[in-house]
Amino acid sequence: MKNMRKNEGFTLIELLIVVAIIGIIAAIAVPGLLRARMSGNEASAIGSLRAINTAQQNYSQFCNAYGTQLPSLNFSPGGGANTQPYLSPDMTSGVTVMKSGYSTTMAAGANNVVIDAAAGLGVGCPAASGTAYYATALPGAGGASFGSTGTRSFATNQAGTIWQNATNAAPTEPFGAPATPIQ
Repeated sequence: MKNMRKNEGFTLIELLIVVAIIGIIAAIAVPGLLRARMSGNEASAIGSLRAINTAQQNYSQFCNAYGTQLPSLNFSPGGGANTQPYLSPDMTSGVTVMKSGYSTTMAAGANNVVIDAAAGLGVGCPAASGTAYYATALPGAGGASFGSTGTRSFATNQAGTIWQNATNAAPTEPFGAPATPIQ
């Protein structure tokens, strides 16, 4: 009787074919995943600027002015234990905040006039208050990751409209071409 040898397992050719198929699928899927990540980062940046606009409107109702730096929106109206700040701590931890691949910052806007207690600033409101603010969201640290983190830069001010452009610099005030509004 002849001994028959059983060959079990995969041949080298079969393994190479499987690896090639996986490589092709990855080459097709990875660019789509990167575009989805950039789109998510941009949506988060827009959401952050919307949150700043909402916080500024609430801040202005209490303080009769706008905050001119992100940390000023960490202010709790009335100072009571049960009051919440106007903007969440993740957005008010510094003058510039990194969130979802975008660096967000806020400063006094064009034609800002500083408001102090003598000019009608609300009781207990932060001194960094004025008549105008300008907030920006740039891909990476100040636009350094343009193209990999996102392909648009954003800005807003006390008018509440968020502007975008396809460069690594935020739209400047007064807003207009080449920037376009997104809301």
